[in-house]
Amino acid sequence: MTDHGEGSDSAGPSASAADDGSVLVASGQPMLALLNGFIAELREAGLPVSLTENLDAMEAVKHIPLEDRAAFKYALAATLVKNHAHWRSFETVFEVYFSMRGRQYALGEDADGELGNDLDDLLAEMEGASGEGDRTGAGGGGGEGMSPEELAEMLFQSLRRGDQAMMRAVARQSVRRYAGMEPGRPVGGTYYLYRTLRNLDLDGVLERLLAQAREEAPEPLTALEERLEADEFNQRVADLKQEIEAEIRRRLVADRGVDAMAKTLRKPLPEDIDFMHASRDEMKLLRQAIYPLTRKLAVRLARKRRHGRRGPLDFRATVRHSLSYGGVPAEPKFKYPRPAKPEIFVVADISGSVAAFARFTLHLVYAISGQFSRVRSFVFIDGVDEVTRFFEGTEDIVDAIHRVNTEADVVWVDGHSDYGHAFEAFWTRWGKDIGPKTTVLILGDARNNYHASQSWVIKEMRHRARHVFWLNPEPRSYWDTGDSIVGEYATFCDGAFECRNLRQLERFVDHLV
Repeated sequence: MTDHGEGSDSAGPSASAADDGSVLVASGQPMLALLNGFIAELREAGLPVSLTENLDAMEAVKHIPLEDRAAFKYALAATLVKNHAHWRSFETVFEVYFSMRGRQYALGEDADGELGNDLDDLLAEMEGASGEGDRTGAGGGGGEGMSPEELAEMLFQSLRRGDQAMMRAVARQSVRRYAGMEPGRPVGGTYYLYRTLRNLDLDGVLERLLAQAREEAPEPLTALEERLEADEFNQRVADLKQEIEAEIRRRLVADRGVDAMAKTLRKPLPEDIDFMHASRDEMKLLRQAIYPLTRKLAVRLARKRRHGRRGPLDFRATVRHSLSYGGVPAEPKFKYPRPAKPEIFVVADISGSVAAFARFTLHLVYAISGQFSRVRSFVFIDGVDEVTRFFEGTEDIVDAIHRVNTEADVVWVDGHSDYGHAFEAFWTRWGKDIGPKTTVLILGDARNNYHASQSWVIKEMRHRARHVFWLNPEPRSYWDTGDSIVGEYATFCDGAFECRNLRQLERFVDHLV
């Protein structure tokens, strides 16, 4: 109860700021309750937020003007987001949760007043400059009486000036006129955004802005100056698009509610994206997320090896150290065995949809290759080939994996997965290289197209190797269904693991040392 009271005290400034358009206002919630609700939404979206970070966020917002929405958002991001890959998810949750908070962000007559006045003032200014005189019926309704031509001119002027408030007003009127939003209609925001932007002809507006910049320049613009002007106008157009997206989002939230929109817009974090079903954009996020992951894993594995099991008592070291205690052996010293780095054999199916999983696993293994004495890679479909050579002498793992996909000799018969044939060929050519320090990592869904399994190969591997692990990107409920025979292979492995995303892949790495 005491904590809630403290939150109520801090709500005083929020309530007064609300009269000036604070982002926190509309409901009059105390700051503590408001932030706790927001953090609960972040956790629901999968973002890890600790109690300490919660307290840091509450402290941070005491030092920023609450009427400044951008400052408020970035203050929360600075204290609550630890991973850059989580930024997009944070931003989505923030924009939905706070979409209706603050007078200038609400819908209805109260919100339309200021924005409509901005439009009416600009319209009057334009008409005065052109000598058309007063327009009756255009004002007072927040720009409701504007024609498409007048709205287009407003758009041009707002981008020319770079006036954020004006762009927000134009965005609101553009959504009203062009989006065609209907209450209760189960349509996503992307559709409404497309309809709005299609009618605004932003490419034509950009050309007009650049043409005017050239005319107004006292001297012809250099190539650099023209590029800088173009970059500035492109940034303003991007800001306008964000305002349009925000307006559409606010209207959807008003129609469907915060909870429903949060679930609709919620996207998985990069580490939770399924390898097997990732879109092109999600693949890009995965590639970005794998670099910090490899650094974290390398540190973790090195620490784990450094602080491994304790060896026998080191009598000499103990006696030497006891001299500082008057000869009393207060701190016994032990001999820590020097840990041997394992060697890794990666045997990966690169057929069909599992290719993405193999690609990211190979990427991860080679990125932390310093933790192993040797890494050798083999890929297969119905044939098998060693591809270690593609990774040697290169720092660009992406290029190496591209070469694996294009140059590896893995199609010997018909190009359909044949685990049994590939395993038998692998054992014949490279089985003798497996020794007691070798950890074999097999990647694939074990969908064998009803060919012979040749599971005896995995059994022989297990006899020679230190460990044999199987990583399967399919959900465990799909195992041993249809042509999947992963259970037969798993019988001879030290473990078979579901590994559908980076989070599961990260957890598995602990088993490698």
